[in-house]
Amino acid sequence: MDKVKPIAGGNRMPQPDRLLLLTSAVILAVGLVMVASASITLADKVTGNPFYYLERQLAFALIGLIIGIAAYWLPLSWWQRSNFLLLILALGLLTVVLVPGIGRHVNGSIRWIVFGPFRLQVSEPARLLILIYIASYCVRRHTELSTRFTGSLKPMLVVAFAALLLLAEPDFGAAMVLIATAMVMLFFGGARLRDFAVFALLGVMGFLILAVASPYRLERITGFLHPWSHPFDSGFQLTQSLIAIGRGGFFGVGLGESIQKLFYLPEAHTDFLFAVLAEELGLLGCVATLTLYFIFTWRAIVIARQAARKNQMFGAYLAFGLGLWIGLQAFINMGVNMGILPTKGLTLPLMSYGGSSLIVVCAAVGLILRVDRETRAGRSWLGQETAA
Repeated sequence: MDKVKPIAGGNRMPQPDRLLLLTSAVILAVGLVMVASASITLADKVTGNPFYYLERQLAFALIGLIIGIAAYWLPLSWWQRSNFLLLILALGLLTVVLVPGIGRHVNGSIRWIVFGPFRLQVSEPARLLILIYIASYCVRRHTELSTRFTGSLKPMLVVAFAALLLLAEPDFGAAMVLIATAMVMLFFGGARLRDFAVFALLGVMGFLILAVASPYRLERITGFLHPWSHPFDSGFQLTQSLIAIGRGGFFGVGLGESIQKLFYLPEAHTDFLFAVLAEELGLLGCVATLTLYFIFTWRAIVIARQAARKNQMFGAYLAFGLGLWIGLQAFINMGVNMGILPTKGLTLPLMSYGGSSLIVVCAAVGLILRVDRETRAGRSWLGQETAA
């Protein structure tokens, strides 16, 4: 039986899911250690402060904790009622970043809006807000979704439009994760198998056409198959990552002892943090990291299943979608680092350096914990019955 504690007015509420909370905290703590290790040389060279990136990541983690707590306190009924406004906000962010003079160019991409010392990567909050909309849609249009093709078509048109905006940045990886997560959420929400198959086929064909239409994109997607053919050109990043992973062996070379992070491996503290972790902590560290993300995704799915059994379907769809998103992104990031997937430019959730990703994932964790709380309590903290 879940332990509960008294609150004002005599009500009693369950504590947050301890395993999910502990797993998230461990992933975050390991990420902070690895960001410090992977960035120390670069930070010292660029800023003169070897802990510059760690200090910023700690600040982002604090902001993420505050945002996550706020998401945990807000009742699910609020998120469900606000779904359309959240969708407009998401599409607005993805559109505004493409406006000349507003979006900031970095490495050939326009993905960020600058707010003083902070750069917001708009794809991160946009993805979260769109998934909230999808969860609400599955509740509101469940009958149409499960009986008519248009039930699946309407939300997929919204997702396709968002994906086109992401591709305009360009952010191929974020678009792929968004489409895949939304499709599985709709299938979980009752979409017919044949409708799911149609959109899956269209999605694969669309990505193939996009890849073939751009020689640069095609080379980047297929380059992971033969990185050693161009070790100083298109395959440079992956070959350096593979060298780092190979050097790690079973036990690793030791924390802080990575050679590849010394200006050999680009983006060592962001997209390729896992390679540095593999080099320093070895196969054992890799297996431990995989296990942590597996536990996180498993707990999110368990929470979704429990919510569905209590007929709290918005919470069920939301927890399932957010858990799937974070688990899928982690799998893709690690796959890219190991050379089994093409380079996507996706961060390792809660671990890689980056304020936008860290803060948004913290908010997602808060929402999953909120679903768990309302499922076990049966009502919101505002004393209102949880919306189905």
